[in-house]
Amino acid sequence: MKKLYIIHGWTYTVAPWETTIQILKRQGISVEMLHVPGLTAPSNKVWTIDEYVRWADQNIPDGAIALGHSNGGRILLNLSSKKPEKLKHLILLDAAGIYEESTKRNVAKKISKALSPLKKIKPLRKVYHKLLGASDYDHAPENMKKTLANMLDSDKALDFTPITTPTTILWGKLDNVTPPHQADEMHRRLKNSTLRLYQDWNHAPYISDPEGLAKAIYRVLKEQS
Repeated sequence: MKKLYIIHGWTYTVAPWETTIQILKRQGISVEMLHVPGLTAPSNKVWTIDEYVRWADQNIPDGAIALGHSNGGRILLNLSSKKPEKLKHLILLDAAGIYEESTKRNVAKKISKALSPLKKIKPLRKVYHKLLGASDYDHAPENMKKTLANMLDSDKALDFTPITTPTTILWGKLDNVTPPHQADEMHRRLKNSTLRLYQDWNHAPYISDPEGLAKAIYRVLKEQS
């Protein structure tokens, strides 16, 4: 029986993954969902990408197949950059890791400064963060806000050059969190990668199309036989 390790993205529950996981288990795949410290596992500290890499290295055995969604993909990319021989195969699902210096980012900073008084008015905090495109931010404790900032900044230093791990990139064409052009760039930077785009997937296919996601993952695992 093949085993798959999954590192989820920036979420506080892995319950939405259950349908996909159960389908894979019925197909004979053993799945271990790793609970990310500070998100689905308790932690009061501020985490850096290097600390998350050490955590992943300790919880995933050498020679394993691992899937990273969104921020989980960022963690596994950094792990593979530091230890290219660690994983047998890497699956990136709508992964974070491509740094973009964008006009949107600069505009957001200006909006943040102009609207900062809203943060002091509790009923308007969600409006403030929604305007900045940070829906999860309002729900995050202070230490995780700082951790999120660390994760975003870490993309500037992520070196794809050492990564030789065989990689399959699964991406939704409707993803507006990590848009498809980032998938193209990731595929370009990863020497040993295959890119598969899915017409109807958004950033979270485990919610919008769990059956289709399970089928896509199973195909990758079958190819590793």
